[in-house]
Amino acid sequence: MVKLTRWLKHAFMPPWSWRLAFPSGILKDIEYAIKQSELQHRGELRFAVENALAPGWVWCGMSGRQRATEVFSNLRVWDTEENSGVLIYVLLADREVHILADRGINRQVSRQDWEKIADGIQQAFHQGDFRQGAVQGIQEITRLLAGRFPARPEDLNEIPNRPVIIKR
Repeated sequence: MVKLTRWLKHAFMPPWSWRLAFPSGILKDIEYAIKQSELQHRGELRFAVENALAPGWVWCGMSGRQRATEVFSNLRVWDTEENSGVLIYVLLADREVHILADRGINRQVSRQDWEKIADGIQQAFHQGDFRQGAVQGIQEITRLLAGRFPARPEDLNEIPNRPVIIKR
């Protein structure tokens, strides 16, 4: 029954519903927060929102975490000089947030640290506060990375700061 319920949520999620949670003003705020964040550390942040998974993927049991891993690869978040990419992935249909980091960062940051930040973002999203949840999550990532990967004057912006909306 759970599988069918999840499948129905994904199958009938309107393709435009991401705009209710992330209108252009919030997307601009997220982009600005990422830009400010990256001035303080060498990490490269990417924020991605996906309404729903393809119904066939859901039926076959694809989890939000598995999809986040695919998106990490598809967006080439791993393609940075210091292996310092971080993906914040939002799956609206399941109301999930996953944070994945490349191996350069994962050597020093535990999965539990990422899960704690993702849980905080999810809590804000469940309350309908998408702006605060996203910006606060980015600020927590900033604090985490600034101490372990401080910025250098020669740092380049290797990954776009603009949030990406994944459409199917």
